[in-house]
Amino acid sequence: MSKKALHAALAGEKAGEWIGAAAELGMADAQVRLGRMLLEGEGVARDPARAFEAFARAAAQGHADGHNMLGRCHENGWGTPVDYPLAVQHYRLAAEKGLDWAQYNLAHMLLSGVGVSQDRAEALNWYRAAADQGHVRAMSLVGRCHEEGWATRRDPAAALDWYRRSAEGGYFRGTFNYATLLAETGRKEEADMWFDRAIATAPEPTRGRMIALRGGVS
Repeated sequence: MSKKALHAALAGEKAGEWIGAAAELGMADAQVRLGRMLLEGEGVARDPARAFEAFARAAAQGHADGHNMLGRCHENGWGTPVDYPLAVQHYRLAAEKGLDWAQYNLAHMLLSGVGVSQDRAEALNWYRAAADQGHVRAMSLVGRCHEEGWATRRDPAAALDWYRRSAEGGYFRGTFNYATLLAETGRKEEADMWFDRAIATAPEPTRGRMIALRGGVS
C-alpha cells in the first residue's frame, strides 16, 4: 500500500480498525494515535485506561510522544491515578528527546514546583527550547518570564518581542499579553487590534475574562 493510500485509510471510516491493527503490530506511532483516540472517544469508545496502556506500549519503545502522553495521563489522572513525580519523569524523558510539547509541559511543572522542586531557571531553559522550535505557548511563557523577572532580569522589550512572536503564531494568550503591553506603552490602536484578535480566538470560558481584563487596561 502506498503512503497516500495508507493516509487515506487512516483518515477514513475504518480509521479505528486500521490504527488498532497497526498498534497491535507494535507500531509506536499507531499506539500513540490510538491512545489519543481512546482518550477523546474519536472513532472508538472512550476508554482512558486503554489509552494509558497504548501510550505505555509506545513509551516502552522509547517513543517521545508516548512518554509525553504518559506524563499527561499521570498529571491529569487519565486512566491511572494522579502521580506528579511520574508525570515529571516522563515529560523529562520526552523533553530530552527534543519533543517541544514535553519541554513545555516539563517547564510548567518546574515553574510551579509540582511533582518536582521549583526551579524557574530550568523552567525558562525548557520554555526557550520549545519556543526555539516554534511552540507558540512556550513563546508566551518566555515572554512572561521576562516580564515578571522569573529567573532572568525584568526586560519589558524582550517580553514584548516574545509575546509578539506568540501572537503572530496565533496563540490567544500570547496575543492578549502582547496587546496588554502595547496598551501599557501607549500604542492603543495596535493594542485594540490585538485585543480583538485575542478575544475572537479565545475559547468561550476565557473570552469573558479577557473582555473584563481589557477594560482595565485600555
